[in-house]
Amino acid sequence: MTTGRRLLNYALAYKKLIIAALVMLTISVVTDLAGPFIAKSVIDQHILGIESTWYETAKSQKAVHFNGKYYKREKYLSEIDQKGKQVSILQVGTKFVFIDDGIQFDGKRSIKNETLIIKKGSEQAEYKARILKGPELLAFYQPEIPGILKLLAIYFGLLVVSAIFQFGERFVLKKSANRIIQKMREDVFGQIQRLPIQYFDNLPAGKVVARITNDTEAIRELYVTVLATFFTSVIYITGIYAALFILNAKLAAICLLLLPLLYLWMIIYRKYASKYNRIIRSRNSEINAMINESIQGMSIIQAFNREKQSKEEFENLNHGHFKYQNKLLNLNALTGHNLVGILRNLVFVAFIWYFGAQALLPANVISLGILYAFVDYINRLFQPVQGIVNQLANLEQALVAGERVFTLMDEAGEDVSEERIPRIKGNVAFENVSFGYKEGEYVLNNINFQAKPGETIALVGHTGSGKSSIMNLLFRFYDCQQGKILIDGKDIKSYPRQTIRDHMGIVLQDPYLFTGSIASNVSLDDPWITREKVEKALKDVGAEKVFKHLENGFDEPVIEKGSTLSSGQRQLISFARALAFNPAILILDEATSSIDTETEALIQEAMDVLMKGRTTFIIAHRLSTIRNAHQILVLDRGSIVEMGNHDELMAAKGKYYQMYQLQQGGHGLAG
Repeated sequence: MTTGRRLLNYALAYKKLIIAALVMLTISVVTDLAGPFIAKSVIDQHILGIESTWYETAKSQKAVHFNGKYYKREKYLSEIDQKGKQVSILQVGTKFVFIDDGIQFDGKRSIKNETLIIKKGSEQAEYKARILKGPELLAFYQPEIPGILKLLAIYFGLLVVSAIFQFGERFVLKKSANRIIQKMREDVFGQIQRLPIQYFDNLPAGKVVARITNDTEAIRELYVTVLATFFTSVIYITGIYAALFILNAKLAAICLLLLPLLYLWMIIYRKYASKYNRIIRSRNSEINAMINESIQGMSIIQAFNREKQSKEEFENLNHGHFKYQNKLLNLNALTGHNLVGILRNLVFVAFIWYFGAQALLPANVISLGILYAFVDYINRLFQPVQGIVNQLANLEQALVAGERVFTLMDEAGEDVSEERIPRIKGNVAFENVSFGYKEGEYVLNNINFQAKPGETIALVGHTGSGKSSIMNLLFRFYDCQQGKILIDGKDIKSYPRQTIRDHMGIVLQDPYLFTGSIASNVSLDDPWITREKVEKALKDVGAEKVFKHLENGFDEPVIEKGSTLSSGQRQLISFARALAFNPAILILDEATSSIDTETEALIQEAMDVLMKGRTTFIIAHRLSTIRNAHQILVLDRGSIVEMGNHDELMAAKGKYYQMYQLQQGGHGLAG
């Protein structure tokens, strides 16, 4: 399905609102476009209408008193009016003259010594004329004033109606656009929750954020501004062409040539603009990714004096973004306003040529009202054309942004399962498990072991030996390529990921805290974790002693990542979080390595209580903390090289023995 079609499908979810907006838009356009027709009537029927045929009559309504007699326009004569001698009022230059007779034909007019001369080809007629002075001319206009005021009142009323419906259309359309983007952002964020962990291994967080924020904001502009402009422009253009055909079908047909020219230009523009916008959006994501990375690692950047290098790297990215923004700007500048100006001039040339040719034909009389209406409509025609041209850049940005968003949404994910199962016993078995983060590059090879319910399994080994990979597989952040992992005798892949994780808890070496409070970071706002459970978990891990000096106690605010707390305090909160969820399988990934000796002593007893009745996996650097483990797995280059309890492994005097002796001798162990 194309990007445009998918964007349309999002819009169709709120089609009632959009249809209502389009109906209001149509009413607004129709009432607005009635203006030139009303102006034409005012000019032709009233302002220039006094040039029509007049008759001498008796005193009555709309009769004009002049030179001792009463005269009335033919249009205002009723059946009861006495129709006397025909007279004429004609305009000659800037003056109006009164002729006490009808004219035989009309043509080029001139006045000399109170004599009106009318020439038409070889014919010429002369009439005795009287030039009307200001008050006399105003008297002949008096019958027209009520009609003019009525039309002006209608015109003002239509403007008010147009403004009301235009406001309604914009409000409803923007409301629907905001709802569309709200739903899209929710869908994108929901998709992120569905994506496997390995998706984020190769995609920086800044790029993901850019797709949720910047790209969806560009799409919002599509619904709020671009589509609103396109809808308005299309309806305006349709209405203007309808009005032009009513006024003069031949000139309207000439103006139709504008549409294929505009369509051809759009094709050419999109060819280049699409390319530039893809690069611009990509550079924008890279800039966001680098900013995010720089902020996260600012302490390292400043500690190692990398400010200059970081700035240079950013400037390189920013220069690339600037370069293609300029190319797009040049494309818009060269083809946007210039194109509309050229098209406008071409249409006006055709308009002048047509009306000039018509005016030269003796049989044709072109009224000033029609001329005004045509000029007005042609000027109005280029307003929506200009609007379409101006929004093409935003349209391309939105389509490219939509393509990037839908690429993310098309990634294979897994729906969050609501399935729940009874508490598991915690019997874990790895059978011939091999796994690699990249195809063909295994980091675990033929792993076999079994953990019985309630046992503590310790994983030790140097960095890269595969300790964390085993935990990643158990938590189903990744799935193994070979072999299988069993929980209570059932393949772990047969459970939905969320279902099995309900019975697992994890404490990481570098605990992650969310913005909120200490209590909310323990419960993670799970309705099943009551305040009593939160407080009990914190007390059990000894947190009450550590946090008792805080002003708000367990409700003390926590900012992003808990940066105002010490590593030991963050670890205590993470430990209490695992305890509160009461898991059957517990994973401690270097859980005590970042805690000072005093804090470790506080939680050591709580750890013993926590691990009782649970299958616990411990990844430890300090081997002294795992002496009581039921099994110790010694890993080296992705394989288990030794297995047994502390006493058995020490008696074997193998790799574990060497590692333990090194630590006891005061040497640090890498890992």
